Amino acid sequence: MTRRPVTFPCGGARLSGMLDCGNLHGQTGLMIVSGGTEVRAGAFAGQADMAARLADTAGVPVFRFDRRGIGDSEGNDPGWQGARDDIAAALGTFRAAMPGMRRVVGYGLCDAASALMLHAATLGDHGFDALVLANPWMLDGDDQGHSPGALRRRYGANLIDPRAWGRLVSGQVNLLRLLRGLGRATRREPAASPLIAQLQAGLARYEGPVTLLAAAGDRVGAQFCAVWPGDDPRLVIHPGHSHSFTDDPDACAWLFDRLVEATASRH
Repeated sequence: MTRRPVTFPCGGARLSGMLDCGNLHGQTGLMIVSGGTEVRAGAFAGQADMAARLADTAGVPVFRFDRRGIGDSEGNDPGWQGARDDIAAALGTFRAAMPGMRRVVGYGLCDAASALMLHAATLGDHGFDALVLANPWMLDGDDQGHSPGALRRRYGANLIDPRAWGRLVSGQVNLLRLLRGLGRATRREPAASPLIAQLQAGLARYEGPVTLLAAAGDRVGAQFCAVWPGDDPRLVIHPGHSHSFTDDPDACAWLFDRLVEATASRH
């Protein structure tokens, strides 16, 4: 397996990426879109480890990059809602670097997943062939609040998680904060955010296969499940608490399997 840095232009800035490729690889690659202000290593380097494992053991070339103004990339950060050109430039660079690659699956976590929801349908004939969207961010701005529905789902996941009970019994849980959260969980749901409709419409315009991943015990994952149709057959829920799916061994193995499924069927 080889890992090499790649730079490419976007909007007058020079962006940085990393390409992982095994000695033998299929015709489907995975492009990881970095979320938030995380550098392309992402999620405490878990995404870098995942990329290496996919390239080495599953034969999937993986390209990760920093959008403008993040990590090693130049320019001003346009935010995830303005990252369409960054994604398009990275995708073109990935395809050019791997001329034998016929298909590319896009993967995003948190607001990177939301960016793909918003922009994937606008990338034209040379866009993504499939999407894997993990714990999409569904809140306006930087709102860190928990909706009542999200709290109910999160506490429900905790009820069946032995580790959550262990934290409670050992005194690691702030009881006052827990009681306040339980109180908020009984409130009426607020009006739906316009952003939710915008993301739903953006994803509806995308014509390729989509896999939606959510962690039931994660704040962002629970928020997503609270506003997204629960009967969507594309939605797959992990019972754990890991937001990135890469900092917990069980969740990491689960994510690896989902990414292999998304790419292997299209080799």
